[in-house]
Amino acid sequence: MLSATSRAPEGHMPLAAHLRELRNRLVKAIGAVIVTTVVAGLFYKQLIDVVIAPLPGCNPLEGSSPAGSERCGIIATNGLLSPVTLALKVSLTAGLIGASPVWLYQLWAFLAPGLRSGEKKYTLIFLATGIPLFLAGAAFAYAILPTTAQLLISLTPDQATNILPIDDFLDLATRLVVVFGVSFELPLLLVMLNLAGVVSARRMAGWWRHMIIGVTAFAAIATPSGDPLTLLALAGPITVLYLAACCIAWLNDRRHNRRTTADTGLGPDEPSPLPALHESHHNS
Repeated sequence: MLSATSRAPEGHMPLAAHLRELRNRLVKAIGAVIVTTVVAGLFYKQLIDVVIAPLPGCNPLEGSSPAGSERCGIIATNGLLSPVTLALKVSLTAGLIGASPVWLYQLWAFLAPGLRSGEKKYTLIFLATGIPLFLAGAAFAYAILPTTAQLLISLTPDQATNILPIDDFLDLATRLVVVFGVSFELPLLLVMLNLAGVVSARRMAGWWRHMIIGVTAFAAIATPSGDPLTLLALAGPITVLYLAACCIAWLNDRRHNRRTTADTGLGPDEPSPLPALHESHHNS
């Protein structure tokens, strides 16, 4: 942590102080990731069981479907070192997710000195909201994995048995978790732009047609299967979050307009009076 003497009275820091600050923040963030990764490594078998739980696995000796399942696949690892690589991937992924509050806070703490007091307040709110949204998107992606896996495996010919490498499924699950976690941050980004005065609620609401088409297209691309129900299940929550962002932006614009009216005595659509240029010309 930098001392108070490292900062100028205006809050500015020299380049060397910025580099030291960045180094300290990186060390703390990487240290948190390492600690959570090591802890996750102690339970990597349980984590792998959680990861492959959505897969409809067959009995590897019989190759038959379990009771109540139409199709299944034999879950397997490929290669002698594959279990080691799988354990490292699962532990590191769990470590990054588990340490997200720490490294997100370190990122904010590095950027906060350059923000005004009002912006710092909003940044804390965004930080407290962004983490739950990302985790909600990740949980939603994991919730649809069983349906997605079953639909894809159902395309296997009757004369064949599907071999399901855990590494491939882990990569697919990681991509879905990251994509949907980030997509759930879209409404938060729109609210940030509204609070910064870049986008108004009226303009955001005017985008609804394009947003619905864009969200639907995104869901169709991100969903491995072409199932319409799964596509709607993906597009629905993002659309609801977009509408919630529009409502929050409308409330913020209304509050801002009331404050502007109280300060100037003018309505939000009334132009401010221009100075009397002809009078100043005659006085000169």
